[in-house]
Amino acid sequence: MTKRHLYFVVIWILIVATIWLGDRLVRDLFLTVDAPRPVAARGELSELERQTIEIFEQTAPSVAYIFTESERADPFGNGATRRGTGSGFVWDQAGHVVTNFHVVAGTQRVQVRVDAGEPISARVIGSAPDYDLAVLQLDHSRDRLQPIPIGTSHDLRIGQQTLAIGNPFGLSRTLTTGVISALDRSLPTSAGRRIRGVIQTDAAINPGNSGGPLLDSAGRLIGVNTAIISDNGSSAGIGFAVPVDVVNRVVPELVRRGHVPRPGIGILATDDEVVARLGVSGIVIADVRPGSPAAAVGLTGIDRTARRLGDIIVAVNGQPVTNIAELAAALENTGIGATVTLIVLRNGATREVEVEVVDIS
Repeated sequence: MTKRHLYFVVIWILIVATIWLGDRLVRDLFLTVDAPRPVAARGELSELERQTIEIFEQTAPSVAYIFTESERADPFGNGATRRGTGSGFVWDQAGHVVTNFHVVAGTQRVQVRVDAGEPISARVIGSAPDYDLAVLQLDHSRDRLQPIPIGTSHDLRIGQQTLAIGNPFGLSRTLTTGVISALDRSLPTSAGRRIRGVIQTDAAINPGNSGGPLLDSAGRLIGVNTAIISDNGSSAGIGFAVPVDVVNRVVPELVRRGHVPRPGIGILATDDEVVARLGVSGIVIADVRPGSPAAAVGLTGIDRTARRLGDIIVAVNGQPVTNIAELAAALENTGIGATVTLIVLRNGATREVEVEVVDIS
């Protein structure tokens, strides 16, 4: 073979190779565009994933979606319907549903959807503003209700897994997970008192989650989601739940009586902020209820005519108190029917009085 012939053979091979490679590139391009990608095989779900899925599937039928309506008048006297949503959970098979007090406060109509069923009319049969808890009674239920499993909160530890189920922003049956971030927080309520032993969690809690369950890794109720700290109203990783030990004490009272006994001595206390501005340390009595235990031992409120402060409670049972929440906690610890010892300041002089704790609800 001459060099010329060899030259033509090489050229021919190069032409064929170019055509073949080009055709393959074109086919690969079209395959990439038109054909689905192959599915990569995966292994088994992790133990944590299987556990989370199981908890959700077992608990979701106990979670309730709450719709509220209330009639409000605008500045021109025209009626307007205000609608709200929240979460809750089935307490028992008698049709009691637990939620937050602030979810149903001031509402005229309430409907509850349990699991994925139809909305059911309900009514508020008990409320405890001091604990931000309320109980609803379903008017009827065609399906058998599934009460949520109850746990404990006294033995919780920081770092435990938490699961929150609710209806944030109207999106029903939403699951978020996290851990217990802190324990024994104190949370103010609309009633001017504080809930003690509150659970802090980083499981996402958003508007609409209020009243929904906070669960532990065994799927048991450990708290009722009630509040978030956020500048824009969305979850910022700091959420709070009323501890289940409080819930398990308060809810039966609400079912039975419609309210929770409220320990007191028959005084109206001056707002803590006002007292702080006056530079006073203690609880300034603004008024005393006639016929109350406080009146019986001679405690007095503010004398507005003489512009004189009322008695100032500075200690209960030997422990200093500086605000209304501390006084309420001390009276709750003492219990209705028992007697507390108060140290009272009047006109610069202190005296000790014993006062009976009664139910002022």
